[in-house]
Amino acid sequence: MSGRPIKRSLTLQGHRTSVSLEDEFWQAFREIAREKELPINVLAANIDAERDPETGLASAIRVFILDWYRQAD
Repeated sequence: MSGRPIKRSLTLQGHRTSVSLEDEFWQAFREIAREKELPINVLAANIDAERDPETGLASAIRVFILDWYRQAD
């Protein structure tokens, strides 16, 4: 585990943005997108549209991933 955030670019509704997540979160995010049969940009845009404006996108993605795996149990 590296623990260091890795910045990657995403396109949300035609706009480029950067998101910093730890590699383990990026891997989990890609796995969830595959399971949902969605491009990662679409999944990120869905999370972005539903998040509280006070919550950063990276935090919203982390919480989404946590909730996904909690519901899987």
